[in-house]
Amino acid sequence: MTPDLSTTNVILGLIAAATILQSLLVLGLAIGSYVFYRRTSTAVAELEAQQLAPLRLRVDDILADVKIITARVSHRTERVDDAIAGTMERVDETAERVRDSVRGRLDRAVGMVRGVRAVIVSILSSESRHEPPAAAASGRV
Repeated sequence: MTPDLSTTNVILGLIAAATILQSLLVLGLAIGSYVFYRRTSTAVAELEAQQLAPLRLRVDDILADVKIITARVSHRTERVDDAIAGTMERVDETAERVRDSVRGRLDRAVGMVRGVRAVIVSILSSESRHEPPAAAASGRV
């Protein structure tokens, strides 16, 4: 008996047709994916040009304004710090002058009070020590 290859040939033909069909399907998917990628890239580029570019310009302008304002605030803060430091130095100097002035006047007043007290003590102590004997005797008579 001779082997019959017709069944094998039919199966091989079906496998070849399925392979060709699969290859066409994969090729179609690859082409479809590329077209989808191109359309998506174009849409993204258009969206970026129409929406994001103006928004980016606005954000850049806002950031530039913020930078200018920050520089102004920094400069003014330095000026305020300098003014406060200068004022504190002047207040310290004034307080020192007032303290010295009050201390000098107070020292003079204390010295005068001590001098008057010393004179009074001196007068009172000299009267009690140098009492004349006649005054003491007249009290007996």
